[in-house]
Amino acid sequence: MEADELLVLVAGGDQMAFEELYGLVSGPVYGLVRRVVRDPAQSEEVAQEVLLELWRSAARFDPERGSALSWVLTLAHRRAVDRVRSVRAAGERERREALRAASPAFDHVTEEVEAGLEREWVRRCLNRLTALQRQSVTLAYYDGYTYREVAERLSLPLGTVKTRMRDGLTRLRECLGGVA
Repeated sequence: MEADELLVLVAGGDQMAFEELYGLVSGPVYGLVRRVVRDPAQSEEVAQEVLLELWRSAARFDPERGSALSWVLTLAHRRAVDRVRSVRAAGERERREALRAASPAFDHVTEEVEAGLEREWVRRCLNRLTALQRQSVTLAYYDGYTYREVAERLSLPLGTVKTRMRDGLTRLRECLGGVA
């Protein structure tokens, strides 16, 4: 029997006709899919999908519009192209995600640079303070001591430490341009 006659019988649900049609078209379907997809395992998978679709959609075949083999091969070509596009799109998504994960965000880099510049600026301004002011400010703001703890650590009255801190912070503010 010819593929056209078999496909009409398959459209009516004839399983024996499908087995015979399968034998006729499975080789050409796999060959076409293999040329488009290239990967043997994926080609087998796509070919099986096409043959399953053939069973399900045989009723859509119109013998007036062409041969059964050309209709089946058109189904196979479309399905193979869809697979290639899908795999390519997935690969592109993975590549973009890998690039995004591998490269630091622009804002992150900018923040690091700005933080480094700010640290250097603060360091220069701290060096302009008197030794006593710098020591008090450093103990309080970098080491986390309270004013009372700074006073105890330096063996100075609390009022003296507060004055040094106030004067030191005023000079820092002026040096930093009112930012602090």
